[in-house]
Amino acid sequence: MRDFDESNITDAVIDSLAQTKDARLKTIMTSLVRHLHDFVRDVEITFDEWNHAIDFLTRTGQMCSDKRQEFILLSDTLGVSMLVDAINHRMPEGATETTVLGPFFVASRPDEPLGADISHGAEGEPLLVEGSVSSPDGVPLEGATVDVWQADDDGYYDVQRPELQSSLLRARFRTDKQGRFSFKSIMPAFYPIPDDGPVGEMLGALGRHPNRPAHIHFMIAAEGYETLITHIFNAESPYLDSDAVFGVKNSLIATFAKNAGNGSGRVLKYRFGLKSLSQERQ
Repeated sequence: MRDFDESNITDAVIDSLAQTKDARLKTIMTSLVRHLHDFVRDVEITFDEWNHAIDFLTRTGQMCSDKRQEFILLSDTLGVSMLVDAINHRMPEGATETTVLGPFFVASRPDEPLGADISHGAEGEPLLVEGSVSSPDGVPLEGATVDVWQADDDGYYDVQRPELQSSLLRARFRTDKQGRFSFKSIMPAFYPIPDDGPVGEMLGALGRHPNRPAHIHFMIAAEGYETLITHIFNAESPYLDSDAVFGVKNSLIATFAKNAGNGSGRVLKYRFGLKSLSQERQ
């Protein structure tokens, strides 16, 4: 086929995919081409705008390293990451809702006993976390692994502080026979996502802020259950209604209550429900 124009080029590109052996790849690429071409026709993009978009994507790739993934940040701030998460995690009643993993999870985290203090003396308002892990119908899950990580009082994660010699405000715990776990920490702070690159430029041009509301990350795994990746957000935090990565869900907002027992600080109590793999296959 020759003489391509705005009315026939989309079909021509889709026809060129006819010999694609991978059926899923063919489906994805056909939809991508059709939607991308429809977008270009819809906004009637100019050459200057096209060149600007190419430059933006080029600089986004150049910003990526083994410590930073600007393309994932772009996906996060456009809501794509949360959309993918929602499509892949349709949860039954009684199971805790999911949200994005975020860029600050690391596989090397210390195993700590229940009740350990993961703040290691970091400044901040003391916090006691008491959680439980169960099946959706409330059966306690003994021996579940509970990974936790959070920002400090200044809004930084330990991996953002090169002067630190060991992990801070992150650990792994195992639930007891009643499915319970607990640890001591400090209150998390809200913080901005990295905004010194192309994604930050985009947010500024759109009149958007880069901030995330205060939260603690949890990744919980148990044999026979789908691994849960989620946050628990502080109900008093700013930016709950304008999270830069669209990660807030009402069920994940909790009260970090004033400690009514011995000592000062706050207490967070939360029950986590895991989706069984048998439910996943249904």
